[in-house]
Amino acid sequence: MSFDLITMGRISVDIYPNDVGVTLDRVESFGKYLGGSPSNVAVAAARHGDRTAVVTRTGQDPFGEYLHSELAKFGVDDRYVSGVAGLQTPATFCAILPEEQQFPLYFYGRFPTAPDLQIAAEELDVDAIRDARIFWSTVTGLCQEPSASAHIAAHEARPRTGLRDGQYTVLDLDYRPMFWESVDEARAQVSQVLPHVTVAIGNDEECAVAVGAGTPDEQADRLLEAGVEIAVVKLGPEGVMAKTRTERVVSAPVPVETLNGLGAGDSFGGAFVHGLLAGWPLTQILDFANAAGALVASRLSCADAMPTTDEVVALLAERGRLVPETEASA
Repeated sequence: MSFDLITMGRISVDIYPNDVGVTLDRVESFGKYLGGSPSNVAVAAARHGDRTAVVTRTGQDPFGEYLHSELAKFGVDDRYVSGVAGLQTPATFCAILPEEQQFPLYFYGRFPTAPDLQIAAEELDVDAIRDARIFWSTVTGLCQEPSASAHIAAHEARPRTGLRDGQYTVLDLDYRPMFWESVDEARAQVSQVLPHVTVAIGNDEECAVAVGAGTPDEQADRLLEAGVEIAVVKLGPEGVMAKTRTERVVSAPVPVETLNGLGAGDSFGGAFVHGLLAGWPLTQILDFANAAGALVASRLSCADAMPTTDEVVALLAERGRLVPETEASA
């Protein structure tokens, strides 16, 4: 038995305000949701019918139990999720200020460390990671030991030369400066896993951390020179570009009225994974992922807001975009 997708890294309880358009000091009530980028990506892909699992750690507390139940609710296998004694499950608060296009995050329970940074290399199911059609991790997982060594071990279990046709290793360049001493430290850690990566995804700032500043094309070319097969550079209001050694594709944004922009990137990631698994042309993968991200940006939460394939297809059709051949989703 193998998974379509295994993600590894951050998990938390997202505490999002029910009061939109006000700062946290004025919020009167909140809702709680599953959060953490790699976990959200696993949920997003599961919504498209893919068999997913996440490798992570929680606290041994009620919030940890809540995250297990949420993963099960979304159809994500939680066999590689365990508790860490003495640490609390992290909580992430945000304010939702759509008029200002600001969604500031406040991390609690992550300093000096968090359970998901306690993943140890000897605990990994290396065979499952090796066999998964896609393995997804983030740069944040490299910011602290023992997580960094565990991530490196997971990548070393999937050397590029050992991948089968249709297998991919994805690195989300996900650079969050509050978790690092310096950009140089982050770049040094990225350099250890990049030789195993076949797909890299990030915005210009994140790509600059990985391979240096430059134009989107220059950054994509450097990623390709490092051996990556598909370099995805997010262009902000201009959409997103994907580049291979033989192809350059740009997908224009799918305009929506943004309510909360925080989960859009994870929805993009899960949809991108689904397109890779389905074997679609790169242009259609990018359009599908763009539309999936737009749908979540128009909704309040992250994991709970991840769209089905049918919802993404409906938005593409409504906007006159090419619709990939799909099977109905749950």
